[in-house]
Amino acid sequence: MLGHLKRWRAERFAARHPFPEAAWAEARSRLPLLAALPEAQAASLGQRAWQFLHAKRLSLHPTLAESTPFDLPAQLALAAQACLLTLGWSDEEHREAFANVHEVLILPDAFQRQVEEMDEFGVMHEYVDERAGETSHQGPVVVAFPDLMESGDFSGFNVLIHEFAHKLDMGNSLDVDGFPPLPADIDPREWHRVFMGVWEDLQAHLERGDPTPIDDYAATHPGECFAVCCEAFFTAPDLLHDAYPGLYALLGRYFGQDPLARLPALAEERPAPQHHERH
Repeated sequence: MLGHLKRWRAERFAARHPFPEAAWAEARSRLPLLAALPEAQAASLGQRAWQFLHAKRLSLHPTLAESTPFDLPAQLALAAQACLLTLGWSDEEHREAFANVHEVLILPDAFQRQVEEMDEFGVMHEYVDERAGETSHQGPVVVAFPDLMESGDFSGFNVLIHEFAHKLDMGNSLDVDGFPPLPADIDPREWHRVFMGVWEDLQAHLERGDPTPIDDYAATHPGECFAVCCEAFFTAPDLLHDAYPGLYALLGRYFGQDPLARLPALAEERPAPQHHERH
């Protein structure tokens, strides 16, 4: 009965909202991350992205809406980068994972937040923080347009994947802690051990004054470590695999994907990773 209802809903959606094949092909042509997908995976992702656009609200800041065309291929490209995280999961798992996503808000530029933070000695520090993106448990996913335009390739940076990784992280808590809901075949102790090994290695690099194997923003907070590692998993899988093969394998099991297998040869010529402000 349940299967019949799901099929009926899918058929009804397809009848009311025919899939825009041409717009999806254009979206893929614009982003190397989507162009690299095998056809079967691309077809599944396109359908997910199309449904995402009808289920979630996509909002442009009024200033941006007046000056920047944001056509259907661009909207599909945005949705597809978010849905790429759950491509290896069932439709039900995908919907549950992003049940806390209601809106994606695009701002014209990076934005500032007044931050209060207590250090390990109990001293409160206040400062102004510039951000490329942010989100909260039930709040919108907010991204800056310039950083959105820099996302979608194999540079290791992707503001959408980063912020939607935070949404996955908050599937079992009100804040990010680097410990999302795990499938039954991943022991939480294994997750903690692998990520703790990466965390300690990043801290050791910083203490020595050495460059970190992935963006050093991962070393600022366990939640940021998870989000940055998700970015690297999808957009620089060779770098993540070479630096932390155990983590790459763990994330492969978590996401049910192997991005290294679809990495184009041109990624070998990628520029050195850049540091971006992201939350």
